[in-house]
Amino acid sequence: MFKRQKILMGLLEQFGGELSRTRLQKLLFLYGERSGSAAYEFIPYKFGCFSFQAAADCRKLAEKGLLVEGDSWKLDGTTGRYLDALDYVERQTLWDLEKRFGSMTQRELVRHVYLSYPYYATRSEIAEDYLDPKELETVACCVPQAEGQGVCSIGYEGLSLEGYLNKLMRHGAQVVCDVRKNPLSRKFGFSKRTLSSALEYVGIEYRHFPALGIVSDKRQALNTQADYDALFAEYERTTLKTADDAVEEIAGLMKGKRIALLCYEKLPEQCHRTRVLKAVLKKHGKVCPVYWE
Repeated sequence: MFKRQKILMGLLEQFGGELSRTRLQKLLFLYGERSGSAAYEFIPYKFGCFSFQAAADCRKLAEKGLLVEGDSWKLDGTTGRYLDALDYVERQTLWDLEKRFGSMTQRELVRHVYLSYPYYATRSEIAEDYLDPKELETVACCVPQAEGQGVCSIGYEGLSLEGYLNKLMRHGAQVVCDVRKNPLSRKFGFSKRTLSSALEYVGIEYRHFPALGIVSDKRQALNTQADYDALFAEYERTTLKTADDAVEEIAGLMKGKRIALLCYEKLPEQCHRTRVLKAVLKKHGKVCPVYWE
């Protein structure tokens, strides 16, 4: 069991063995904020802060028979072992969390999170039921203001799914253009099916352009920047020449929209999306903002 899963199970045990889905998400979020070492990362979602990884872990733990799934998440009845598996600081943080928030109703808990961390209420569909007009103005001020056409170049290396989505939302991305040959990943959330669903949940369109990818065999034995440069020079001479339709399609998506090019590598100089971006901007033919992450 991963450390984050042990904390999730310990939190359930600390709070009596059962929590509603919304309450569990909020308490996991507050655990991270109070501990300074988040077990999970979160995005603003339709009920406030939400972690796709936490939801996936709950389902996985239920498959193993450790949780009972329903309108709430419930321990299998075995207690005592989950808190004991945590260190003193983790147990103390959970105890403090229960002392501070254990007596709150779900409504009070949601209000607390919305008021204390308004960014995570910016996509809430229920905020108007919990906040007054002045409080809603505070939330509105936290909505990312990026608008208009532009392109973001963001590699997901070192990022969680939630961390990646937060970057996209803060940049105002409307379309993600996946330029991987094979959109599969051992990293949670970045295979095509899961990623496209997560993007849909936050209102971002997903488009896959396999013609612009590089086969994995050619990415072996890249030890120096010179190796990368040689690979990408060949890529420009070959793949980009034959994938002009894909480049033109991405350039067309940029008309009035903000797009993001998706691939793995964090460093732009070590990822072919930089060459794709160069070709797209040339095809687009107009000056537009470029954002690197």
